[in-house]
Amino acid sequence: MRFICLIFLSGFLFGYLPAQEKHAYNPPIDVQHYAFAITLNDLNDEIKATAAITVLFLQSTQTISFDLVRKNDRGKGMDVLIVKENEETIGFEQEESQIKLQLSNPAKAGETRTYRLSYAGIPADGLVFSKNKFKQRTIFADNWPNRARNWLPCIDHLSDKASVDFMVTAPDHYKVISNGVLVEESSVEPNKKFTHWRETVALPTKVMVIGLADFAVNDVGNVDGIPVSSWVFQQDRKNGFYEYGQAMEVLLFFMKKVGPYPYRKLANVEAITIFGGMENASAIFYNERSITGKSSSSEELVAHEIAHQWFGNSATESDWPHVWLSEGFATEMTNCYLENKYGADTLKARLKADRTAIIKFTKIRFTPVVDSSEKENYLALLNRNSYEKGGWVLHMLRRKLGDTLFWKGIQTYYAEFAGKNASTDDLRKVMEVVSGMSLKEFFQQWLYSPGHPVLQVKWKYNYKRKLVLLSIRQQQKEIFSFPLELAFKNGAPLKNHNQSYFIKDKITQVEIPMSAKPTRVIADPETNLLFEGSIVEEKAPVP
Repeated sequence: MRFICLIFLSGFLFGYLPAQEKHAYNPPIDVQHYAFAITLNDLNDEIKATAAITVLFLQSTQTISFDLVRKNDRGKGMDVLIVKENEETIGFEQEESQIKLQLSNPAKAGETRTYRLSYAGIPADGLVFSKNKFKQRTIFADNWPNRARNWLPCIDHLSDKASVDFMVTAPDHYKVISNGVLVEESSVEPNKKFTHWRETVALPTKVMVIGLADFAVNDVGNVDGIPVSSWVFQQDRKNGFYEYGQAMEVLLFFMKKVGPYPYRKLANVEAITIFGGMENASAIFYNERSITGKSSSSEELVAHEIAHQWFGNSATESDWPHVWLSEGFATEMTNCYLENKYGADTLKARLKADRTAIIKFTKIRFTPVVDSSEKENYLALLNRNSYEKGGWVLHMLRRKLGDTLFWKGIQTYYAEFAGKNASTDDLRKVMEVVSGMSLKEFFQQWLYSPGHPVLQVKWKYNYKRKLVLLSIRQQQKEIFSFPLELAFKNGAPLKNHNQSYFIKDKITQVEIPMSAKPTRVIADPETNLLFEGSIVEEKAPVP
């Protein structure tokens, strides 16, 4: 996902604090499939729904729980009316954010059963009823990170993936978009329409969605058999169709560079979401402010969200501290796409801007990229570490391995974890196998440790010995190991001289033969190192 002019360092977003998880995530079940039948209306924000949930039991038990927020004293939340297994009604207990089922017959490990829950209520969050910028009523799901529980009974954790059917009955002026492929769209009663979408690929709940609006829809075309469409508010059809149409080129690039697209369609949808863009599987939701009439501003956003279809949706991080495997990957993949289209200078400019943002962020929050400090407020993990620093780490890994091995590693990682969950260590192991290199130190210092090199580079020219004398000091507490490239600028007709040095100590002294004094020394001229620092020339006597 991406943000548009939002402050998120405090962990709050539009005043929103995600539902807290007060229980350890260790369920005895693995959900295999959800089938949600939801009835909506224009008179109020109440939903009436049933959920058929098929589960595989991982251990023997007589009780199971699903995440679901019950009705609060403000009348927001879900009331469960009845729970059945087959035709038998079973007991249940609703707690603040869970429903506990008492199984009539204890389940054994390896069994598969289906439970049918009927419920109703006004969602406190997760499914948002509002008016768009044109004052028209819309209904959009916005589940990330663990907000699906506000309207769907589910295992609301990114490591539990399941296929899903959404069957929506709503006023017939709406068009309904969701994950997967359209199974049915039909009139069911006066002024009502039934829409059924089915996703057969297992998804985490964070990217399961429905969206209802008076859309204008454009079938853009297909990329290697994948249909691409744009869904925008009627008043935005001209600019929206143009800007979202950029998805064709982006999709083709990632299919070639990463691997097969994991879903059967790609819909780009103008929506109401607290994020700038939300990468819902096969149905990406973009904030309504994203359509500006300027393709350059939307192209980056479209590329970022499409990259998530591979990284975050299909190959999903195993737990929230590893969210950089989603956001850092989408950041780097976007940079690679824009570099491929516009050239190396575009990449360098983006990396420099990202580096500045990362350095500034460390003054506010000094934590590693893989950050286990947030136990409940997962939105706080959407910061410069998981986005820009995560992307920078992948850029440095690319430079360390070279393009051929790097892309082979990315393709191998995706192929191994498509449809599964992965940790940062899983990525490291794949990259080590592909490259034949040990990457433990690299991953430890850049991902599991906070900060980055803070360098003081001093230099002077010894005229008598015709040497440039360098002193490179790491000023940060923890010592990093990294290659540092220096460029020595000389006036015409002398050529510039670039040389790389491996830095691993607190202070590194270097002597460089040079026939004439350089006019300037530049650190990291190609923008390949995440660091901050200064270069100072020390005056030396002229003979």
